Amino acid sequence: MDQTVEFDRELLERYNATGPRYTSYPTANRFHDAFGAEELARSARWSNEDLIPNPLSLYVHIPFCETVCFYCGCNKIPTKDHSKSVPYLEALHKEAALLEDFFDMDRRVEQMHWGGGTPTFLGTRQMKELMFFIRSNFNLRDDDRGEYSIEIDPRDADEAMIAMLREIGFNRLSFGIQDFNEKVQEAVNRVQPLEQTMNAYKAAREHGFHSVNFDLIYGLPFQSMDSFGTTVEMVIDARPDRIAVFNYAHLPHLFKPQRRINEADLPPPEEKLGILQQTIEQLTAAGYVYIGLDHFALPEDELAQAQLNGTLYRNFQGFSAHSECDLIALGVSSIGKVGDCYYQNERSIDAYYAALERGQLPVARGVQLTADDIIRRDVINSLICYSHLDFARMEEKYGLEFEDYFAEELERLKEPLVDGLVSLQDRVITVNPRGKLLVRNVAMIFDLYLRDAGDTVTRFSRVI
Repeated sequence: MDQTVEFDRELLERYNATGPRYTSYPTANRFHDAFGAEELARSARWSNEDLIPNPLSLYVHIPFCETVCFYCGCNKIPTKDHSKSVPYLEALHKEAALLEDFFDMDRRVEQMHWGGGTPTFLGTRQMKELMFFIRSNFNLRDDDRGEYSIEIDPRDADEAMIAMLREIGFNRLSFGIQDFNEKVQEAVNRVQPLEQTMNAYKAAREHGFHSVNFDLIYGLPFQSMDSFGTTVEMVIDARPDRIAVFNYAHLPHLFKPQRRINEADLPPPEEKLGILQQTIEQLTAAGYVYIGLDHFALPEDELAQAQLNGTLYRNFQGFSAHSECDLIALGVSSIGKVGDCYYQNERSIDAYYAALERGQLPVARGVQLTADDIIRRDVINSLICYSHLDFARMEEKYGLEFEDYFAEELERLKEPLVDGLVSLQDRVITVNPRGKLLVRNVAMIFDLYLRDAGDTVTRFSRVI
């Protein structure tokens, strides 16, 4: 596939609407509270009954943060009281024990991710105990070939902690960086000295982590093409395996911490577009492959390889190389995918604890996918992960006539075709280089729920 990106400012400005990031389809705003613990239990039991059950993926949410980053839209609990992690870990144990009643625990865990919040808020002993408990209750690999990752804050992850994480079985790290510029860091309340970050990164390399990701954010206060270009060059010099470059979406009506960011300090739209274009040019010139949306990887990294061999998938952690897995979610607000359903745990810590005290899975909402949902999910995943959509493959897989089934969508695709975002030849839609950054717009054409007059895209961020 052609992985180049063409930057056309006029097109980007014209198509820069709000829309989903498609970490799921249907998207999370379609989850409803009629789906609860009983529905999850039923889907889990069904997932065990396949001739060859899918392997598992685990997501463990640790919500605590010592300080609040003003840009953050994640579910988190700001506190310096580390004792609050004790009842939380006990709750995770209860939740895992309940899940044992529904899942065949012989199914191997190919992928695991601890996210937050800040997972490194937990102390060394707590992380060791949590990993021991998970290994005792789930079938984790013991050959270091699983994809076991954790998000770390370099400000509280010294060499000893990095070594411990490798020792207990993690082989991938994700570093929250955002920007190395001190003025930007102060404006978003995340002061993180360069030396501290690079010491943690050096330790990760010395202890043999298979893959390291750096998270960056563009569009933050006081950023400019010059300043962010310097940060990107520092990242390139370090040469992490993966780089995520996220667009800062300023939505203070949804995320209270963002109200402490002065909107006047944000880079103007023209400068923000310049930062994005420059960043793409810097990373691709340095040999990084543009995976899609906001992700880049070295050619030998597992994400780049998965895109080549057809196993790349989009989920709530971004892009994944394990499309075959059922995803079990542990912890407050975490989201899972089991069989043909998505589910989300209670989003408040009190409600999460209360459900477990009653001996119930803390499922707050979810959605059981229809046959149409499954077809459209495949379409959207194919466009976002591989930049193409083969009509014949869809027809063979789902027993439909593509042009009939998607007649309205193909009519709406005419404008992107004229503008060169996509091409249609031999019954294959291909996302062209000038459409790569607007693939969400193309995917939205196939999103049935966005046609509903009662639905709104104002809750979503802009695509650029």
